[in-house]
Amino acid sequence: MEYKEYELGELLYYEQPTPYIVESTDYNDAYETPVLTAGKSFILGYTDEKEGIYDQLPVIIFDDFTTASQYVNFKFKVKSSAMKILTPVTELVLPKYIYYRIQIIQFDHSTHKRYWIQQYSKIRVSIPPIPEQECIVARIEELFSQLDAGVETLKKTKAQLAVYRQAVLKEAFEGDYPRKQLKEFSKAISGFAFKSSRYTPEGDYVVDQIGNVKERHFEFFRYLTKT
Repeated sequence: MEYKEYELGELLYYEQPTPYIVESTDYNDAYETPVLTAGKSFILGYTDEKEGIYDQLPVIIFDDFTTASQYVNFKFKVKSSAMKILTPVTELVLPKYIYYRIQIIQFDHSTHKRYWIQQYSKIRVSIPPIPEQECIVARIEELFSQLDAGVETLKKTKAQLAVYRQAVLKEAFEGDYPRKQLKEFSKAISGFAFKSSRYTPEGDYVVDQIGNVKERHFEFFRYLTKT
């Protein structure tokens, strides 16, 4: 298998986003066309504008200042000109392959300036033949699917643990026990400011504040020395 080395600018044509910038930021989820940024937020909102919609897909949108990027396979408009729209040269590289490849590029973008034309596009990467790219992309997406499934399992487990915790508390405090009022076995002191210097784990008194009172239980987190 023979890898060939290319500059990113040889693999990705760039286009300025100016014709696709949204005119109004009055977004509404009921509208059809997403307005994108290349940063983490990705979809800023939806617009009902009908002109200047980008539809030559798929593409990569590249933040010219932070070098963040997003893979896009649906029609869109953009928020500002602070990006480049990158179209892969499909004779040389698969869109998803080059997108995944640039995610692992280490690049210093600490200076506030545009990077694509003068620097980022000059970065050289080794590219395998198209059939090998297809295998790599398939494997990446298989592993990503497994990770997504794992995340969903963790979310469900966390929710179940919360339910079990409440059940344990309910069983502990709603069993067949004699009921007493707090004033029968505790003393409330109000109008006194405890000095933090007197808190210690070895103290004799439990200090309970309003914030300690939770549903069906208390959270005791500080103790006060005996005075």
